[in-house]
Amino acid sequence: MGLLITVRVGTQLFPSVFLESVPRMERAQFCPAFFILLLLALGSLDWTSWAWTAPDCIIADSLLLPNLSSYIRFCPLAPGLHLLASCSNVKDLAHTLERVPRDTEVLCLQGLVSSLPVKAFDRFHSLKLLRLQLGTTKITARTFQGLDRLRYLFFENHAPCCLNLFLPPNCLKTLRSLSHLSFQGYCLNYSRNIYLPASLRHLTLRNSCLTKFQELQRLFPSLLLGPSPTLSTKLGRPFLEVLDLSYNRRLKQTGARALRGLKLRSLILDGTTLKAFDLTGSGLLHLDSLSLVGTGIEELPGRVTGYSELRALDLGKNQIQNILENEDMPSYKALESLSLHDNYLQSLPSRFLSTLPQLQRLNLSMNKLGPTLEIPEGVFSTNLRVLDLSHNQLCDVPRGTFLPQLQELWLSGNNISTLSNESMQGLRGLRTLDLSWNQIKVLKPGWLSHLPALTTLNLLGTYLEHISGKQLQGPQMLRHLKLGSDEMLDIYPPWFPMLLSLEIQAKVVQFMVLLGEPFLLLENFTLQASYLLRQPDTTTVHFPSLRRLTLRGYSLFLSTSQLQSFFPQQLPLLEHFSIWCDNDNAVDLRLFEMPRLRVLELGDLNFFYESSTVKLETLLREVPQLRALALSHLNLRNLSVSSFKGLHHLKLLLLSSEMTLEMDSSLQEFIPQMPPYVYFSDVTFTCQCEASWVEPWATQAPNTFVYGLEKSICMANASDYSNTPLFSFLATHCPHDAEFWGFLVSFSLVLLLTVLPLIGCHKRAWLRYLQTLLRACWWKLGGHRHRGQFDYDVFISCCEMDQAWVLEELVPALEKPPPEGEGLRLCLPARDFGIGNDRMESMIASMHKSRSTLCVLTGQALASPWCNLELRLATYHLVARPGAAGLLLLFLEPIDRQKLHGYHRLSRWLQKEDYFDLSQGEVEWDTFCEQLKKRLRKARQERED
Repeated sequence: MGLLITVRVGTQLFPSVFLESVPRMERAQFCPAFFILLLLALGSLDWTSWAWTAPDCIIADSLLLPNLSSYIRFCPLAPGLHLLASCSNVKDLAHTLERVPRDTEVLCLQGLVSSLPVKAFDRFHSLKLLRLQLGTTKITARTFQGLDRLRYLFFENHAPCCLNLFLPPNCLKTLRSLSHLSFQGYCLNYSRNIYLPASLRHLTLRNSCLTKFQELQRLFPSLLLGPSPTLSTKLGRPFLEVLDLSYNRRLKQTGARALRGLKLRSLILDGTTLKAFDLTGSGLLHLDSLSLVGTGIEELPGRVTGYSELRALDLGKNQIQNILENEDMPSYKALESLSLHDNYLQSLPSRFLSTLPQLQRLNLSMNKLGPTLEIPEGVFSTNLRVLDLSHNQLCDVPRGTFLPQLQELWLSGNNISTLSNESMQGLRGLRTLDLSWNQIKVLKPGWLSHLPALTTLNLLGTYLEHISGKQLQGPQMLRHLKLGSDEMLDIYPPWFPMLLSLEIQAKVVQFMVLLGEPFLLLENFTLQASYLLRQPDTTTVHFPSLRRLTLRGYSLFLSTSQLQSFFPQQLPLLEHFSIWCDNDNAVDLRLFEMPRLRVLELGDLNFFYESSTVKLETLLREVPQLRALALSHLNLRNLSVSSFKGLHHLKLLLLSSEMTLEMDSSLQEFIPQMPPYVYFSDVTFTCQCEASWVEPWATQAPNTFVYGLEKSICMANASDYSNTPLFSFLATHCPHDAEFWGFLVSFSLVLLLTVLPLIGCHKRAWLRYLQTLLRACWWKLGGHRHRGQFDYDVFISCCEMDQAWVLEELVPALEKPPPEGEGLRLCLPARDFGIGNDRMESMIASMHKSRSTLCVLTGQALASPWCNLELRLATYHLVARPGAAGLLLLFLEPIDRQKLHGYHRLSRWLQKEDYFDLSQGEVEWDTFCEQLKKRLRKARQERED
């Protein structure tokens, strides 16, 4: 099988696309440099590979598919971060990090690494979250140097026994942006005087060897001796927002006085054994929140209740049965949130609750308050907004005087069977009502008449058989509705015109549809049913505003025409479509008129069993704007290029739970347009040599990240359970001679077709360039240093739109003699190229006579053919010419990483001081000039040695 060859420079086809952008008058003069550009293309071409993979690493962009974790497990993210790398089985840290993109925002490492070297993560300047699960590892004082943007740092060990971890005192000093620091499963007994950055707001020591609070002063002196002298702390701002000491089983019950002087907002002691925790005299004057979940407390701590500044108290998962057995009344004057979930309360603590004047949120879920609950008048504060009584064995909605200010009432998981008008009296301000997973069978007319402000209603998991819009009348602005039944659910109009989201779950769902458009504003629709019916058959349900549609478990007896009756031919705003079925029957599914569809998830659709390629091709042909495609358990059997033709905007392709999948050789045609991310999760392939191109494609080249192939297996037939690794089979059973000879033939043809036009080039100037190239290679192979004179210090490459800034700002600062300037000799194409001279020849000659090349990069420069060509030529000199390379990059504005596909190649050769970023004003002008002068002086010394 011959290998298809496409000559590429970076990620752009060359030279046909480039020639179209060159002015017609200059095309006749373009020929002399064509040969050099061809050599650049051939030098950057990897003949046998088009993708790359990082062993045991997952590289992902969560923005492409928000629920990607349902297919592939990776480390959790932080809000606002999306580009991640999650690596497991790490043993050689340097080798693992070589394959991780430099602009990664989240990096998670799991394995066994004995030590982290100096500046271990220096190349990741965009890193904001670092999660380390590396066992007992040695950390130096400069391990984290260079991580100026790091905000989250986690040390985690999930083994039952704690591991020792030694931190040098100043190892965190350079982390100026660090806000979250966490140690889980590690003992810091051998560490002391650890410096904490002033930016730190959240400190966690979970499941450690901490035995008493005094140890904190030894570990973090600045934590207890006072905050750093910053402006914020001078104004009284706490040094820490949160201190989490959860699951320290050996932490003693006393010693809270050791916390005196600590400025703290929230203290978390979940899972400890502080049954008699005492805050008296601790001096935590700024403490707003205290969490004692799962500490074994049997009664409300009296001395804690006397802490008057406390605003939030969580006592969940304890052994509390009664509150206030004595006559002492606690004082919680400032308490706004109280949680007593998962205790053993059998009655509502009326006397206690009446003393909470500021209480806004009360969680009494998972207690034993049922089957009936009477609420005496005056029990709750007039400020109460949220009340959770879920899972309390209630048989009826609590009776009594509810407050009109209550906004959320949670009654999920009880035994309520009937809802009437009297059940909801007194709740005129209620916005959220959760009655899911109750025994509700009847909704009496007008039962919502007392809830005019209701916006969210949850009736999932009930026993309703019929429900109509008339039964839900009363609320004027109902926006979110969830309906569910154990068996069959008949749904009757009219519907609410303001409804935004609707979820329905039942075995059989039957819509009783009237003429009109009942869902004008609906944006999110989720339907989970085994059978979907419609009465009468001639009517159609319209969803003109639908943006997200999820269908799960619906019967595949439906044909396309029946499905279109519920979702007509035009869904103009639909962006996310997810369909999962669990039926072996076939259906002719089509995606009809979804011009804005960006994410498509298909699962358990066994109608692909026969002629899968044809059906998949037909299905995807109608969604050309697709960005993310997830295919799971479809019995595809065969994957060919015809299925993906036209998906030019695809960024993510995921294949999950497929058996005996064949990768058709025609997919090689699609390789240059492969999306940036391709994932294989639990996919078994067929053992065939026609897929021999898969291994080199998936392991070496840079334009597509491929995950899951290195551990995939293949089957020779349906009864083969030998678990043969796919790559091992290809290497052992598939000869490469045919591909090699095909490569030689293709290369020879390309070379012949290239040389023939060069013979007719004007004056055959390419011979001189070839001679120069061969001489440079000879010097390099011989280990010699090239000596010569340079006419210029710097060759400046910039586009026409940036010339004004270069001439007015950059050139005077570099050309003027000291002390006003740097006294450098600059070469600018627009100024120094002779009139009438060939621009290509002048460019090559000038760059050859310059010690360094400075490329001014902006969005306009990346769109300029000449600037791209100058960057390519500078890259060529960087690699081919002896001595240190003199290529410098100056960024005047932020550059999208998608526009610099070839940047990974430059990063292998350039040093940190070769980059200058003026896009965000991060570097002052004087500092930039000094750094540039220093770098040019270094390049001059290296060139002339």
